[in-house]
Amino acid sequence: MAEKVVFDTNIRLAAVLWRGAAYKCWLAARAGLVELVYCREMIAEFSEQLSVTFGFSVDQVRAAVHEFRRFGQEVAITGTLHVVASDPDDDIFIECALVAGASMIVSGDRHLLALSGYQNIRILTPGAFLAWLRDPASAGEARQE
Repeated sequence: MAEKVVFDTNIRLAAVLWRGAAYKCWLAARAGLVELVYCREMIAEFSEQLSVTFGFSVDQVRAAVHEFRRFGQEVAITGTLHVVASDPDDDIFIECALVAGASMIVSGDRHLLALSGYQNIRILTPGAFLAWLRDPASAGEARQE
């Protein structure tokens, strides 16, 4: 069974907009190398960013959300977890990972990366995640990026 992973919104946005490390992370999830999990709150944030920040049309947002849902599993969160004091909006990613039983969150967000982990959940940069895919023993060192 593939490891469950949460991609935060900036990773998913970067995967849609550019063809760098975040896109490679997305390709790994699409290929089934990991099981992507998400929550409704993440979809809402993703949709809003595509529309408001990047000017995507309603149809473009709908297509991007469909792609996100197609290759992931939705879980429900309560919104009651409070871990990231410096940016409470980031709590949804940690709660989603906890509810889903995910072992990793892939993020470029400095507030999440500053935690480096929570309980048994590792918080990795896209580069560290890709290194983990190549060599699972590397995640400990790569997390320090």
